[in-house]
Amino acid sequence: MASTTRPAPTVGFDLDMTLIDSRPGIRACYLALSERTGTYVDADLAVTRLGPPLVEELAHWFPAEEVAATAALYREMYPAYAVTATTAMPGAREAIEAVREAGGRAIVVTAKYEPNAKLHLEHLGIEPDAVIGDLWAEQKAVALREHGADVYVGDHLGDVRGARAANALSVAVASGPCDAGELRAAGADVVLADLTEFPQWLAGYRDADGLDTARA
Repeated sequence: MASTTRPAPTVGFDLDMTLIDSRPGIRACYLALSERTGTYVDADLAVTRLGPPLVEELAHWFPAEEVAATAALYREMYPAYAVTATTAMPGAREAIEAVREAGGRAIVVTAKYEPNAKLHLEHLGIEPDAVIGDLWAEQKAVALREHGADVYVGDHLGDVRGARAANALSVAVASGPCDAGELRAAGADVVLADLTEFPQWLAGYRDADGLDTARA
């Protein structure tokens, strides 16, 4: 019988609430930003809706004409407040390793400012093959196509949209602001509770039955 094993995959991963739990660090940075600027930011609320670009969150708190400058200030402050306070999500390292063990490539495609995304990964000792930042939702398809990603893993409805725009398999993890039902309704091909389930799913996917198994 002919083998049905798929070729080694290229898998893209989102960052915030997929690979890393950045809520404590981002909360600390927003509190410091609020103190620096004198403008109130509800940091506890802000960290419940991570995913979209920074400027979209800042627009809730700052006048439109101040958003660009405030975003630049936030990004400048970010390494001092957010990096060491951030932890890896359960299963994050194992998910990257599973891709490597399958002979594939693991890339990170995120809306986060790219230099800060790289700082997080370096601090946590997570080493993907490439990190591409500053891309959100359908914009992520640009990087996913460029790197030939077969699969994109993320926690947000925007990640599902990015995967679909790239014609990549959308694997959603219900570890962020969107629950499993929302992710399925948005068109995710596969929904996992979190990345701890990813290595087993990937093994099934490589045997060409992962999609059917995950949907069962």
